[in-house]
Amino acid sequence: AIAVGALPLSPALGEQDAARLSIICVGAHPDDPESGCAGTLARYAALGHTVKIVYLTRGERGITGKSLDEAARVRTAEVDAACRIIGATPLFFGQIDGATEVTHAHVAAMTKLLAAEKPDVLLAHWPVDTHMDHQVASMLATRAWMSLESCDLFYYEVNAGSQTEGFLPNTYVDISAVVEQKKRALFAHVSQDGQGIWREHHEIMAAWRGREIGVAAAEAFVHHSRGGRGCGDG
Repeated sequence: AIAVGALPLSPALGEQDAARLSIICVGAHPDDPESGCAGTLARYAALGHTVKIVYLTRGERGITGKSLDEAARVRTAEVDAACRIIGATPLFFGQIDGATEVTHAHVAAMTKLLAAEKPDVLLAHWPVDTHMDHQVASMLATRAWMSLESCDLFYYEVNAGSQTEGFLPNTYVDISAVVEQKKRALFAHVSQDGQGIWREHHEIMAAWRGREIGVAAAEAFVHHSRGGRGCGDG
């Protein structure tokens, strides 16, 4: 079954007995979560849910001519700006761009981090991706998710066709009302030409996914649930 348009698991907080959800997104680099699911994150935040983004790295190798520390400072400032636009809190996992690893220690650390946050919804990279850092971020998030008692996992896509591959969504979120917010969050990543990323990849993807469900713009996900809980209406 394909869930369309509504935010998974998320009632409006004004409704009687509505619960505030914990939403956690794991991304490899600054600008990955913004590219893949900023619209969905912004919609959760607007409803009053707690939204946090775990960045595996600070994008240390992402600026030609700058040292790892210099690039990290620039890109951390861009993260701060983007998260303010989304309504999210950034967290940094501490691995290094281009040298990420899946180890028992890193799996344990990610599991500890996510267990402390008690997420209701976890968003992570689709694992079939040409960028190894994306693969690592996905694997760490997935291994941690498998240890959580009850949490729904949603894989998102980034630069479909050039990075994300073989992605067949079963869940869509209508981001038509927040697409400008998503753009501003992505544009905050000036060092990465966020405007170019939007124009060359995610503008096309948002329109394409929107067309699949009959709206102006959408984000698509592959959804997995644990504990017998599925998607709800939002």
